[in-house]
Order: sequence, then C-alpha cells, then structure tokens
Amino acid sequence: MDEMTRLRELRADAPVPDRAGLAPGRERLTDAIAGNGGRRTLALRLRPMLRDWRIASLGAVVAVTAAALVLTQVVGTSAPEHSAPATVAGDLDLSSPAAALNRAADYLERQEVPSEPRPDQWIYLREVDAQQAQQWEELPEEIRKKIPMAYSPERWVPYDDKAAENDESDTDYRTARESYRIAAALPEDPEALLARLREVFPTGSGPDGPPEAEDEHTFRALSVLLESYPIPPDALARIYRAMATVGGVKVTGHLIRDASGREVIAVTRKYDEGDSRREILIDPVDYSYAGNRDVVTRTHTIPGDSGAPDTVQKRGDVLIDVARTHAAVVDRKGQKP
Repeated sequence: MDEMTRLRELRADAPVPDRAGLAPGRERLTDAIAGNGGRRTLALRLRPMLRDWRIASLGAVVAVTAAALVLTQVVGTSAPEHSAPATVAGDLDLSSPAAALNRAADYLERQEVPSEPRPDQWIYLREVDAQQAQQWEELPEEIRKKIPMAYSPERWVPYDDKAAENDESDTDYRTARESYRIAAALPEDPEALLARLREVFPTGSGPDGPPEAEDEHTFRALSVLLESYPIPPDALARIYRAMATVGGVKVTGHLIRDASGREVIAVTRKYDEGDSRREILIDPVDYSYAGNRDVVTRTHTIPGDSGAPDTVQKRGDVLIDVARTHAAVVDRKGQKP
C-alpha cells in the first residue's frame, strides 16, 4: 500500500458533526459579524438551508432566535479534543499565495479529468459544523417543528435541478450542473477568468448590500464557485492560479486545524469593511476544497440591541467554521459512497 493511500484511510475516520445553515437572522447577524462587509458571506452560509428546507418565510421570531444563538457561539482557534491525524503534502510551500496555489495547480493539471455526472445523479456532501449543530439543538422545539427537515451533517443535492436553475431570486446560487459547466468553460488567462466570475456572481443586489470593491467581489465569487462539487481538476487548477493574483489574498504560513481536526491550507482575505477575514480551506494532500472559516482580526465590541448585552469579539475568534469531509457523485438520493 502506498503512503498516499495510507493517509487517505487515516482521514476516513475523522469525527464529523456538521453543517446545515440555520437560514434566519440574515441581516442582523451579518451586520454583527462584519458590518456590511460580511453580508455576502453569511448569504453563502445560509443558501443551502434556504434552498433545501424552503424556510425563508418562517418569520421574524425565527430570525431573532437564530441570530441570538449564533452570536453566542463564537469559539476560539484551539484544536478540537479529537484531532484527526495530520496529513501534509511532502512538497508543500506556504511562503506566498503564488507558491502555494501554483503548486496546487501543477498537481491538479496532472490529474485525469473524469466524465461529467449524468443528469440523474446526485451530489453527496458531508460537512462538519459544530456551531450550526449546536444552534439547531438549542432552537426552541416549537420553531424546529416548523422546519420540514431535521438537521443533518449530510446532504444530497440533485446534479440536474431544472427548477433551481430557473429560480433567479439568488444571484449567487448555481446548481451543481451549472457550476460544473461554468468552471469547465473558464479561460486560462487569470484576469479574464476573474472577470468572468464577477459576471456570473454579480455584486450589490438588494439585501446583499452595496457593490463590493473589485478584489473583495472577486474573492467572494471564487468562494462561491469553490463550494460547488464537482469541479474538474483542470478547471480547479485555473481557478487557483487566478486566485493567487487577487489583491489582498494571503496564505497562512502554516497549516491550520479545520472543524474536523484536519490540518489544511488557509487562503485568506480580510474584508474591506469590518473586523474579520474570509478563509478558503484547501486539502494539502489532493488540493481539493476543504471548507471555509471567518476569523476575527481585531478585538472589538458589538453594541447590544434592545437592551441585550454587548458582545465582545476577540482577535482569533472563529465566527464560521465549516469543514467538508466528504463529497462524491452518487446514483440516488440517500446513497452513501
């Protein structure tokens, strides 16, 4: 058995609570996290819940409850009690975004491009988000009863979803098939690639806030696309090369622990407004998308609303912490790889 196979088997047992966006509280929670700068990020986190559970109309009571719960779930950056074994690529270079992302692209360009999934297939996703799991458990029973699906770390998404493709209410949302084809058609030139993504995922629409500056808009568009599965490896290589050119993008000079305990690469960019940064997490072995985090960059106080106590967010606190531990194409809903 070769070393890479042995590493993969070690990772298979990583502990998995997970994610399911508790959709409500969108605007209030976003303003609390990072002023207007974080509004788009929260929209990304809530989208799976809104689309899968159809609970956008639960009402103000759910919004206020969820917002209050999330604001109490800020956690530190210490590793989980049960950490999965570290997995480090032997030739890892974290000296700069260009070094890390171009090396990842070199690896991905050598991989075989699999066939596009069939229209009747499904995408299986399993993600760790202990904060969201705890929020679900703490929601009042009467509110949980209004939600037609129970919280689960696992999701099945249809690859071909005609109804969702025709829904234009969310300018960030794309079905798995749309995202696959958008990624596959991206140009080689980094500047042209990023311009195309800004067209696909526009900025400054309605409740998602005013238009973003170009680099912030670009990084958000990259974040949206990278959450999709699958993305052809050659397309992912082009995306990584382009991401390294975005203004303000950095790479943490060491591997960090994600929500499942794995060691991963963190490609970061601070929000132009607010006191946090967005982190795109990348697996250091196969360079696949591994999740995302929002991390506080400056200790500050958020005034309480309507008599509520102030909230102190400390530098290093993790506001969002999602680890994708498994993704696969399967033949039917409910099937596990």
